[in-house]
Amino acid sequence: MAAFKTLDDLGDVTGKVALVRVDLNLPMKDGSATDVTRVEAVKPTVLELADKGAKVLLLAHFGRPGGKRSSVLSTSFVQGDVEEVLGKEIMFIPELSGPVVDQSISILRNGDIGLLDNTRFWPGEEGNDPGFAQAIASHGDLYVNDAFSAAHRAHATTEGLAHHLPAFAGRAMERELNALDAALGNPEQPVAAVVGGAKVSTKLAVLENLVGKVQHLIIGGGMANTFLAARGVDVGKSLCEHDLTDTASKIMDEADHAGCTVHLPYDVVVAREFAPNPPSLRTCNVHEVAADEMILDIGPSATEALADVLKTCRTLVWNGPLGAFETEPFDAATMALARHVAALTQEGSLTSVAGGGDTVAALAQAGVTADVTYISTAGGAFLEWMEGKVLPGVAALAD
Repeated sequence: MAAFKTLDDLGDVTGKVALVRVDLNLPMKDGSATDVTRVEAVKPTVLELADKGAKVLLLAHFGRPGGKRSSVLSTSFVQGDVEEVLGKEIMFIPELSGPVVDQSISILRNGDIGLLDNTRFWPGEEGNDPGFAQAIASHGDLYVNDAFSAAHRAHATTEGLAHHLPAFAGRAMERELNALDAALGNPEQPVAAVVGGAKVSTKLAVLENLVGKVQHLIIGGGMANTFLAARGVDVGKSLCEHDLTDTASKIMDEADHAGCTVHLPYDVVVAREFAPNPPSLRTCNVHEVAADEMILDIGPSATEALADVLKTCRTLVWNGPLGAFETEPFDAATMALARHVAALTQEGSLTSVAGGGDTVAALAQAGVTADVTYISTAGGAFLEWMEGKVLPGVAALAD
């Protein structure tokens, strides 16, 4: 990974204006946030800059206003939540550039924090307009990006600003980039990847990138059924993209050539209906799935075999559950593997990096969130990184 500057490279920032891109796109209900994880993530960066005497201006988007002002999508709605997490009062500034911003900066004391309005109120944001980026940059002395979750978008405040000001990675961005580098950029081998989820179609680019980078590719969820079908297994009524079996075969061939072992379940948990603890529930060999049954989880023998594979690995990257984990008992394999990964990580034999909404939820359900090396909450950016894509917001920091 190309080198990037961090807050350790700052020097004296007393009285300087730090433009800090953060993710404050919080889920809201009745006017307040239902989850402030994203604010917690940027708190160390914001407070460190404030403690060092900088005037901190927060840049964030909120929802999708489409380049127009919207009374219900102002970042002022999250101001109270941000103040509560930071433990400091912040000044709301209803613009991104111009005299109002100048005036606000002159009122702020060293160590104070301001929150600018929704960056997406202006069409120049999503258009990454250089003039727009320059107008914002004219108010700052340095730019800090602490929003990895928005790093896959080449917008003015995620990418453009880095070309106009000295650019640094915030603490959350730094942790994320170091974790991702340890997982796929420059990992300790052997490397395993768990890729699950409902459909192969949404993860094709991920699978194609991973077969050349990992030694073990573990496929779970509905996706596994498409791969099983490609191997001639009759998967009954299971969720399966039969039109993609040729693609699945091609991926398995590529894996063979690259020396990557693809792991598919040989025993599975099936039922005739998808419901909690159905009476028709049974575990069987993959070749014994009846025409009216659907595969809803991988079986205990397959789960145990995967646990043995992970004992031989040094690095794991995980995206997607193994079964329909939201419904009992089809969470069994995902929960068992999550606890196994946590144990290996805690004993120091495995570096484990996980990401994606379902994966984060599954690890929380297993009670092991604190026991894996790193969990990315970035969603789209994490997936694009797994696809091997260059993330514009990250590349800009390295330039």
